[in-house]
Amino acid sequence: MLRCHEINRSRGLNVVDASILVVEDDGTLRELLKYNLQKEGYSVLTARDGGEALDLFAKNSPHLILLDIMLPVIDGTEVCRIIRGKSATPIIMLTAKTEEIDRVVGLEIGADDYVTKPFSMRELIARIKAVLRRTEAGKSTGDSPPGTHDVLKAGDISIDLMKHVVLNRGKGVELNPKEFELLALLLRNRGQVISREQILREVWGHDFFGNDRTVDVHIRWIRQKLEADPEKPRYLITVRGYGYKFTE
Repeated sequence: MLRCHEINRSRGLNVVDASILVVEDDGTLRELLKYNLQKEGYSVLTARDGGEALDLFAKNSPHLILLDIMLPVIDGTEVCRIIRGKSATPIIMLTAKTEEIDRVVGLEIGADDYVTKPFSMRELIARIKAVLRRTEAGKSTGDSPPGTHDVLKAGDISIDLMKHVVLNRGKGVELNPKEFELLALLLRNRGQVISREQILREVWGHDFFGNDRTVDVHIRWIRQKLEADPEKPRYLITVRGYGYKFTE
């Protein structure tokens, strides 16, 4: 019999049929999460520490990861960095920490969302569904939006929307999926100021639970990869108190 995630890949992913890797060292919470997610129709794998999480991820390729930050063997932030270095699999961080700096660190290392403990199971499941919908929508079509060309160019930057390739002076630039969507949005509207709120709607969707700090973090990542001097950007310009624009 095919596993649930294998069936999903052959017919297109349903957000309530996805496979989820739960990484949590608290046994009671781990089993509670597994029980509730299985009730929702998800296929669930569980790991007690960061090392086990990486092994299960490599062997099973889950559709989403619920990842606690405070883990034995390898902590959650390092697990996130390792996975994000080779995969765009969505990651939702789980942690008891509430300081803003910890939420920012979670986003900076590539997490798609961030949930602080204690949390409502209903809210967590809603976030899981929202992240899976955004992920599936982003890869469901290879067509360019109406009125756009397959390749966008400005200055030394070019984006192939069909192939998801970014070039800077002819050299390839590795962007994660959200960085790619954000850069494409600004490039399509070059010269125009796009507000943080609009960017969140266009790139993350109406059901995103985070705040506009997410946009700032992703802009910083893109600058580090594209700009000769990220502190004095040529392309991605901040319009203070409002948003960003792409200039040539």
